[in-house]
Amino acid sequence: MHTLIVDDEPLARNELAYLLERCEGIASVVEAESIEEALEKMLQYEIDLIFLDIHLTSESGLTLANKINQLKNPPMVIFATAYDEYAIKAFELNATDYVLKPFEWPRIQDAVQKAWASYKKEQVHLQENKPEFLKTIPIQMDERIYIVKIEDIIAIAVDNGITTIYTIEREYTTNEPLNAYEEKVKGHAFLRVHRSYLLNVKEILEIQPWFNHTFLVTMSNQVKIPVSRHYMKQFKEEVGL
Repeated sequence: MHTLIVDDEPLARNELAYLLERCEGIASVVEAESIEEALEKMLQYEIDLIFLDIHLTSESGLTLANKINQLKNPPMVIFATAYDEYAIKAFELNATDYVLKPFEWPRIQDAVQKAWASYKKEQVHLQENKPEFLKTIPIQMDERIYIVKIEDIIAIAVDNGITTIYTIEREYTTNEPLNAYEEKVKGHAFLRVHRSYLLNVKEILEIQPWFNHTFLVTMSNQVKIPVSRHYMKQFKEEVGL
């Protein structure tokens, strides 16, 4: 599960991130200190689970929970707070769990296991009801629409709002966001490894150790792609490291 921590206290975020990275089912962890930043992270990443503090400087986490409930496919929310008096309200907002500070490893583990069980159940449901995956995608460029086989795509990158699709034969550029392509290539061997990169696992040529215990991946077309720290756990699992 891709997980977002929303808390205005850096120490609390660091402690919770450390505990979450030890939990089964947690693929990546990103952080935000405000509602605005949390919403930005939710646009940048495909978030499955949110650990949400209630007292956020001059804001309330309950406000964000209300916004989340209005989404078509909302992520699960676990409230993580020092105050127990909001528990009833939290569960009225469909909270998956309610964890009190200071954080304790067994309690965090229990909360994650509950979310992980719900996530796996939902994934089974989606698999049973999913339509046939796309085999090609249209890419509009230079006043033309190109039909590209998904299996021919090596990687997809975004830089300054311009998305580049690297294929076996050529490169395509478009203004369509990376998140849109992440949705289109679902069901194929693609993996998000960075806020700016998607790669085809089958086209990995080489994996090198990189800065801060991360990796630099060389693809079959010699394009080099960094794996950010937030995606390291999932990347290792996917490639068998």
